[in-house]
Amino acid sequence: MSDLHWNSAITKVEPNKLTIRGYALDGLIGKASYAQMVYLLLKGEMPSENVGKMIEAILVSSVDHGTTPPSVLSALTVASTGAPLNASVAAGILSISKFHGGAIEDCMLILKSAMDSQKEKNITPNEAAKEIIQKFKAENKRLSGFGHRLHNNDPRTHKLFTLAGELGIAGDYCNLATTFVEQLKESTGKDLPLNVDGAIAALLCEMDFDPILANGFFMIARVPGLIAHIYEEKTRQKPMRKIHPTDVTYDGPENQSL
Repeated sequence: MSDLHWNSAITKVEPNKLTIRGYALDGLIGKASYAQMVYLLLKGEMPSENVGKMIEAILVSSVDHGTTPPSVLSALTVASTGAPLNASVAAGILSISKFHGGAIEDCMLILKSAMDSQKEKNITPNEAAKEIIQKFKAENKRLSGFGHRLHNNDPRTHKLFTLAGELGIAGDYCNLATTFVEQLKESTGKDLPLNVDGAIAALLCEMDFDPILANGFFMIARVPGLIAHIYEEKTRQKPMRKIHPTDVTYDGPENQSL
């Protein structure tokens, strides 16, 4: 071995054989879902059936949010110049940061901090949430994962938490996130509901994911939406157009159901 030798525990590649985290890839094809594969890659083990369903739901919940998010506007602007698909997708992904997509990681850190305070100080969830809210308020900082520019009762949050309860995944972190909503109302007098980023943060905490991976879930989920918008831009719009961030009308199908 050379001085540059290094190790990786993710995928083993041999002639006519691919092994991911110890599982033969051809044995997973047709058996494992994409969500299960995401979990396997990130956690190093195959999830239970219910956890796999929860990951699937998380990815579906963040697949797209229309044309106004910064990631879509960035991708459309680059696509409008004639750039290839990969460059346009990269532009969208590169715009995901602290205030767009980054709320999941920040909210996970907040929830974990509150949970640690409960254990270390032997205080209630209400007290732990109130303590952090007061700290953020004193520092004039916004609590990530709460409130939304458009939704005051985000249907994605409700559906994710309902499903988490049915799958046996909802626990202390989901309860803590709900406690934060109550304490924010008491502290600020405003209704700041748990948004989808906050819901995902609580669920990733329940499944013991490292917060470093949090924004990765947003990226994995959002790429199909970006590709769809880029394709529409390239096939429906004129090149090098001025893209208005909000003056857009949806003209697709309505009220479809499974």
